[in-house]
Amino acid sequence: MDIAAVIRFTKEHLKNEKTGHDFYHGERVAHLASKMYLADHESAHEDSREVAIIKTAAYLHDTIDEKVCADSEKVVKEIDELLTQVGFNDLEVWDILYTIQHMSFSANIEHHYHLPLSGQYVQDADRLESLGAIGIARAFTYGGKHGNKIYDPKIKPDKLVSHDQYRTHVETTINHFYEKLFHLINYMNTPAAKKEAQRRTDYMKNFVQEFMDEWNV
Repeated sequence: MDIAAVIRFTKEHLKNEKTGHDFYHGERVAHLASKMYLADHESAHEDSREVAIIKTAAYLHDTIDEKVCADSEKVVKEIDELLTQVGFNDLEVWDILYTIQHMSFSANIEHHYHLPLSGQYVQDADRLESLGAIGIARAFTYGGKHGNKIYDPKIKPDKLVSHDQYRTHVETTINHFYEKLFHLINYMNTPAAKKEAQRRTDYMKNFVQEFMDEWNV
């Protein structure tokens, strides 16, 4: 499979992205997802088709994300054609497309989609990118880009119950930690991800506690 073509496609579609969902995010997700898969499957090889599927879905996942893509259906069709051209068979194409269309946090608020094994590693790696030091940086970058306050004690965290509410409710960046980020550890699929999520969540909780201590000085 010509993963280089997938990388070029991702770079082109995310070249103007500035909210933490850029090409480098996709690249980190690809590296982390494949690393966790290999850690959990000692007999697997770096050049296996399964690893190629994981890396491809990871690179592509945000090219159709509603937050950064104006016409997801159009891009899905482009990806469908691309995957066939680079050497994936029909079942592999289905796995990749199903994963990138059903892996997001917002898509799973009301209904939990069961992803293929490859997709579970991509989903876990994407969620791990929302935790730890990088997760903190991405949260404030996204919040600032969308005009959210850093924090306002008068705005209380909401319980997220639907996709539409998640997208439209009044939010601060600090509330985002309580509403979503601290809960991601409970939704990890794979052994390697669960272990890493604990470390990153602890780091993030320490940061938020320090923030609140300084706010309330």
